[in-house]
Amino acid sequence: MDRLRAVALSLLLGLPVLAPPAQALGKCERLIVTGSPDAPPYLWRDPQDPVHLIGASADLLRQVAGELGLKVEVLYGGKRSEAQEEVRSGRMDLLVDAPITLDELDSLDYIPPALLHNDFLVWTRKDSPLLYNSAEDLSGHAGAVSEKARMTQPFNDFSKARLTLQRTPALTPALHKLLLGEVEYVLAGRYAGMVTAQALGMANDLKAYPQPVDQPGLFLAVSHNSACNDPWLRGQLAKKMTELPASGLTEAALQRNLERWKAQLQPVSAPKP
Repeated sequence: MDRLRAVALSLLLGLPVLAPPAQALGKCERLIVTGSPDAPPYLWRDPQDPVHLIGASADLLRQVAGELGLKVEVLYGGKRSEAQEEVRSGRMDLLVDAPITLDELDSLDYIPPALLHNDFLVWTRKDSPLLYNSAEDLSGHAGAVSEKARMTQPFNDFSKARLTLQRTPALTPALHKLLLGEVEYVLAGRYAGMVTAQALGMANDLKAYPQPVDQPGLFLAVSHNSACNDPWLRGQLAKKMTELPASGLTEAALQRNLERWKAQLQPVSAPKP
């Protein structure tokens, strides 16, 4: 992280002239942001510039920050657990995609409402007899989910008590198990499931029920140890989060980054002789 810290320390906030709200920042000289490096289209590591993270969450935060007169840098902070520790410690200021957990309330201030929601859908084979209307319908059926999936605590509690779920290292092996008939359903994010199925050539063999089984929110969360954590910043961010859903920016950012992710997954054509 030494290189990242050096980059972070060189980035200063640009404050607009004669803008009293921005002057309220006072002690905040920089806003350095991180998050999960492997959650497209929400957030992932830029293959062209691995020091930075890209995605819908990063784009929306930049939009919001620009309206507040802030400049932010969304940096790679390591794998998910390492990024969380960078923010807890105050070495970085803010997580852009934090699920609410009770354990984190001692070190993070969450900014409601959520910046984005990750809809988890039930995926089955197209010829499956399984009918899904609610999570209760999955009880007694074998399913799979990636161990990287971050779902709400209530759903995690329900799944442990009522569901039979195999944990796979990533989504791809879970979908392979589904196609081979080793499980009856897979729980996967709306966009992750769609793009991964297309990339694996499974899109015509699988279907997703439109009603989400879980909808974890992805929140902005400011470190208690950040010099930028003050009432003005938290209040302004909360106000902007409230305004976002009606702006149309959220859906536009998701679709733009969905296409961006798909383009990165396309095989590079071999040069012509």
